[in-house]
Amino acid sequence: MPEHTDCGDIRVQLREDRVGVIAFNRPERLNAVTGQTFADLERALRRLGDRTDCGAVVITGSGRAFCAGMDLDTPSGNGEQATVQAAYGALRSGVAAVIALREIPQPVIAAVHGHAVGVGFAFAAAADIRICAPDAQFSAPFLKIGMSVGDLGLSWLLPRLIGAGSASEVFYASGKIDAADAQRLGLAQRVVDDPLSAAVELAADIAARPPLAVKMSKELLNASIGAGGLREHLELEMRSQVIGLLTLEHQEAARRFRERRDPGGTD
Repeated sequence: MPEHTDCGDIRVQLREDRVGVIAFNRPERLNAVTGQTFADLERALRRLGDRTDCGAVVITGSGRAFCAGMDLDTPSGNGEQATVQAAYGALRSGVAAVIALREIPQPVIAAVHGHAVGVGFAFAAAADIRICAPDAQFSAPFLKIGMSVGDLGLSWLLPRLIGAGSASEVFYASGKIDAADAQRLGLAQRVVDDPLSAAVELAADIAARPPLAVKMSKELLNASIGAGGLREHLELEMRSQVIGLLTLEHQEAARRFRERRDPGGTD
């Protein structure tokens, strides 16, 4: 029988076909993440990574979105309330989750539907493979809200996935990549109506292959993109993000965001 586990903001299933499925599980917030979500995700990844009866992992989002980025209503995401300690602690947990995603021996497939914003974009980029729904949209709004473009490895990984020029255009324009462009650029390997089913099917095929060969292959592919340097790059990104969270520009952007969401607010 499949195993189901709720791990805080993360839902985990280990299927009989040796596929682990991890879902961001805050659908009422479009799966916006907090420091706790990061910690829960790292824990879920490490637990599946240690299991010999798990041969591949799929990561997805509950409800209408993959992940809508940081939750701006939490102290770590709200520049008006953030402290260096809160921002550092939350992003340190995020860094640990990305490292876990890359370090576990199982390949990770991101099944992306709806919005993948900021942090969500970064986690999708950190996966080994991305399968997208037609409504998938990757967003990089960092400069627009007074933050650097470095977020949980995204400024390291995206140029390697779609090329330096295309990544620079997305970052500097605070741009978006829809599903069709994601496939054209090589960010998405497939665009299908049901990305979760397609991802699980591919993961089951991978999980049926000799585990040591899969593990060593992931190690080689990590080495080919310079994953040893990813850890150092994540450190630089994290410090830039902590500083950005405390700037007046980000505080003002967070205030405007809350006012647009609040019917009684003004823009």
